[in-house]
Amino acid sequence: MKNATARLMAEFLGTFILVLFGAGVVLSGGDLGAIALANGFAILISVAAFRHISGAAFNPAVAIALWVTRRMPALDAISYVVAQLLGGLLAAFILKTAYGSYAQTVGVPTLAQPIAPGYGLLIETLTTFILMMVIMGTAIDGRSTFNGVAGIPIGFTVAAGILFSGPLTGGAMNPARWFGPAVASGQLTNFWIWIVGPIVGAILAAFIYDVVVKPKK
Repeated sequence: MKNATARLMAEFLGTFILVLFGAGVVLSGGDLGAIALANGFAILISVAAFRHISGAAFNPAVAIALWVTRRMPALDAISYVVAQLLGGLLAAFILKTAYGSYAQTVGVPTLAQPIAPGYGLLIETLTTFILMMVIMGTAIDGRSTFNGVAGIPIGFTVAAGILFSGPLTGGAMNPARWFGPAVASGQLTNFWIWIVGPIVGAILAAFIYDVVVKPKK
């Protein structure tokens, strides 16, 4: 991997910012709109700051989808996932330390009371599918009008996804966004929803974009 240290640090920092801001607003008592904006802005500024260094995945599901579609070598994808998980974990433990007894949940995404696990899985799959489709159409496909400012539509998509799915599943769309707070709080119930859903959604979006949506050269 060329420039491995810089690329992995960029992925670590981008995911750290996402969890610090996204989970931090939850702990501070922000409403749904504030949580959506915090996560969306975190992705927007991280993509702007680090995309030219690492490509700005900041999401294990995205890294895995890029590997499956042969856009990223396996070793790079594994390294990205590890860096992302560690970034989210550090942010969560900083929040837990800062908020003390108020940080029982550390902002971990959870299912709403009436939501069945299977429906939660569907929601995380669908929202991540939409997010990955936007990533493919703006950041990955160099012919996009928004390629140079891909962080804007991607950040808006994250915010919109949380406005929709936040009340249902917590709106993670990202295993690392769930992983750090879940480990820090010890809340691992239905863990597979926030791992399997985003990964399946991202892979499906990448394949469908390549086979069906992508404009011909």
